[in-house]
Amino acid sequence: MIAPAARRALAEALGDAVRFDVPLSRHTSLGVGGPADALATPVDRNGLARALSVCRAYRLSHHLLGAGFNTLVRDGGLEGLVLRLSKLRRLEERPACGVRAEAGVSHSQVTRFCVERGLAGLEFAAGIPGTVGGWLAMNAGIPRREMEARVQEIEVMSPTGRRTRHLRREGLRFAYRALRGLAPGSVILSVLFSVAISTPGEVKAEVDRLLARRADTQPLDVPSCGSVFKNPPGDHAGRLIESVGLKGHRIGGAEISTVHANFIANTGGATADDVLALVEHARRTVLARCGIQLEPEVRVVGRQT
Repeated sequence: MIAPAARRALAEALGDAVRFDVPLSRHTSLGVGGPADALATPVDRNGLARALSVCRAYRLSHHLLGAGFNTLVRDGGLEGLVLRLSKLRRLEERPACGVRAEAGVSHSQVTRFCVERGLAGLEFAAGIPGTVGGWLAMNAGIPRREMEARVQEIEVMSPTGRRTRHLRREGLRFAYRALRGLAPGSVILSVLFSVAISTPGEVKAEVDRLLARRADTQPLDVPSCGSVFKNPPGDHAGRLIESVGLKGHRIGGAEISTVHANFIANTGGATADDVLALVEHARRTVLARCGIQLEPEVRVVGRQT
């Protein structure tokens, strides 16, 4: 819990942009999870800096939450301050074939922007849900294509909110579904993507192709957190889970999708404990029968109940 003095400081710094004891099930794509001690949506960068300053002064932890995909919040909730950057959504074309997007810009906004202007290179990200900040933090992508290949530089605010820096691609360390090397607590503010000049028709055709494939192979009509496990080298987590007969397996309200076995769906009334139990059951079963250790891709955060 946040001490009264810290609550007052957050309220003074952020006004209506901060709320307390907010159920995170309302802010995650899977629809599960306990409350955040505090949830803030700063209206601009100055508000974000003030929020980080309060966290530093009162030794509060802070957590970034984009659109709530790829995140599983435990039923005990999340301590400290949860920050949503959905108000940071500037999106612009830059000279020499670049697109700069702030962290709160949605995946659909980026896709629509590139289609309208005939800018190629980011089509692979069409339909990868979330925000630009989440894309970067997870090095989002599809087989053989990831954000890493399109990043020219990122803009980062320090954990204290006191300064911002622009980091060139050469100084960043990307890995499979990860961006490493930033100071803990740093906040991604924006990214400059490289793109190429094309035509709206060509870009739209590739986007439509990828969206159609995603609709055919993924359970887009039910609450889920996206891919649960990373694909092991030379194989696919979904194939392995399906091969051990777990498609459709349920624990409580959580179900391994019958469309794609690397997705867990909330069929109604699921808890985070249900989902975590299903994750562990799938992991153990694949290890026992296939000898392969699956690594979670979904980020699990929060307190144990």
